[in-house]
Amino acid sequence: MRYVRLDTPKPISKIGLGTWQFGSKEWGYGAEYERRAAEIVRRALDLGVTLFDTAELYGFGRSERILGAALGDDRAKVVVASKIFPLLPVAPVVQQRAVASAARLGVDGIDLYQVHQANPVVADTTTMRGMRSLQDVGLVGEVGVSNYGLRRWRFAEAALGRRVLSNQVRYSMIDRGPEEDLIPYAEQAGRIVIAYSPLAQGFLSGRYDAANPPAGAVRRANPYFLPENLERGTQLIATLREVADAHDATPSQIALAYVLRHPNVVAIPGASGVEQMERNAAAAEIDLADDEYAALVAAAHAFRPVTGLAAVPRMVRARLGK
Repeated sequence: MRYVRLDTPKPISKIGLGTWQFGSKEWGYGAEYERRAAEIVRRALDLGVTLFDTAELYGFGRSERILGAALGDDRAKVVVASKIFPLLPVAPVVQQRAVASAARLGVDGIDLYQVHQANPVVADTTTMRGMRSLQDVGLVGEVGVSNYGLRRWRFAEAALGRRVLSNQVRYSMIDRGPEEDLIPYAEQAGRIVIAYSPLAQGFLSGRYDAANPPAGAVRRANPYFLPENLERGTQLIATLREVADAHDATPSQIALAYVLRHPNVVAIPGASGVEQMERNAAAAEIDLADDEYAALVAAAHAFRPVTGLAAVPRMVRARLGK
């Protein structure tokens, strides 16, 4: 395992574990997944993973409980990250919700506490006042944000009066927006971009095609999995497979290596089982050659999916089987 080179109290692994699927029925993993979740966490620890990300919203607190129980006595050794859903995120509410998350996780302090989304009405001034109080009493170590643009990330940091260590955003080969400003800022300022959906919810795994679409409500709601987009992604997947073959790796591992090439980026893919956790962790050790990276960039730029409003009627037709 490799780690981010920053002055954090605990090392932060380049591959973490995202736990949205813990306790969340919409992923379609089945009732027995809670037992498997504990096995995944234990194996992640064995592999040197130190970043475990959850949120109060995931399974309405169940993810936090499952993660905390699975970590057990190792909770103090790793970076436990959670997120507050920003419904009226004024200072007293922020403090109360952090206490509740810590209790569900079974920790004395949350290593990284993040604002899950930017609230369009409540200013970060009051939210960060609550975060600062939590840091002052030792309940929160580092503060982070999620789904913030660069301008609001920097404003949040000014409001906190301390570093806002991380910004958790959607980032993958086909969601490259963070490369424009967030990643350069993180590298310049000594901050971290945490990439969620680094495999585009499995689109980049090569497991799916127009004749074999995914199951589960989350993926079926993602326009990338429209039959037309799966067809358009054929060349991108072929390029991933070609690079993967050169490294005796999988397309998913190469897609992860793509985002991890940036020194201040970590990725938090989920895992449906222990073997997937092992493959994800191994991706941290892959070094892409310059020509391989260039080929991946070119293939990613050539992929033109149907998204936004244009995807809505197609998604309706796909859902109706027409």
